[in-house]
Amino acid sequence: MEIVGHGFLARNLRPVAGRHPDVVAVASGVSSTAAVSDAEFLREATQLYEIVQRCRSARRKVVFFSTAAAAMYGAPVGHGREDGPVYPYSPYGRHKLALEAVLAASGADYLVLRLSHVVGADQPPHQLLPALVRQVMSGTVRLYRGARRDLVDVVDVVAVLDGLLSAGVSNEVVNVASGQATPVELIVEHIERRLGRVAAKELVEISGSHSAAPISVEKIHRLAPGTMGDRDYRTVLDKYIPATVGATT
Repeated sequence: MEIVGHGFLARNLRPVAGRHPDVVAVASGVSSTAAVSDAEFLREATQLYEIVQRCRSARRKVVFFSTAAAAMYGAPVGHGREDGPVYPYSPYGRHKLALEAVLAASGADYLVLRLSHVVGADQPPHQLLPALVRQVMSGTVRLYRGARRDLVDVVDVVAVLDGLLSAGVSNEVVNVASGQATPVELIVEHIERRLGRVAAKELVEISGSHSAAPISVEKIHRLAPGTMGDRDYRTVLDKYIPATVGATT
């Protein structure tokens, strides 16, 4: 596997790279659901266009990482399914959906993984767990009332990708998530218990479109059975909170 990128996700893909020599995994895209920069979106799109053309000529498969967060599935009419209509409310979600369409029309073999909120060691500070840990340690946490987050271990993301590629799955969009939409208040409470701290809560009202419904995991269990680990959000947090604290101090 050729891995494009050097960040958090790219590093975690390296252990399975040797198993899939005819695959190019694009792990260098925009990783913040809050991104709005046209320059960032243009950089990712331009890079993907070049990779798609190269892979189509060489008959290699493109793996693209999209989003299953509220940025994609947040609209009230959504059902969290890959085969249903989606109405992304944010520039980030619309950007990812547009690149999925580019792949579908490209003529290259492809696999799109729509990732929920991935948790692992050495994450960028803007991602969910590092951001929440930093806020709890500072003494104040901003919470969006009614928001829910589906946490998935990065180890499971890699196992799912490995399983899908080994099974020869192509030209599919697959959610990679636990299927459990956990209220963000419960996530923060668990972090507080682990850190032995209680932070002040700043509650922010949001529209319903920002609190996504549970993400469907039916397809992932059909195409890559047995690849997902423990789906309890507390298990995932317990695994990575200590390393995250160390990285923020």
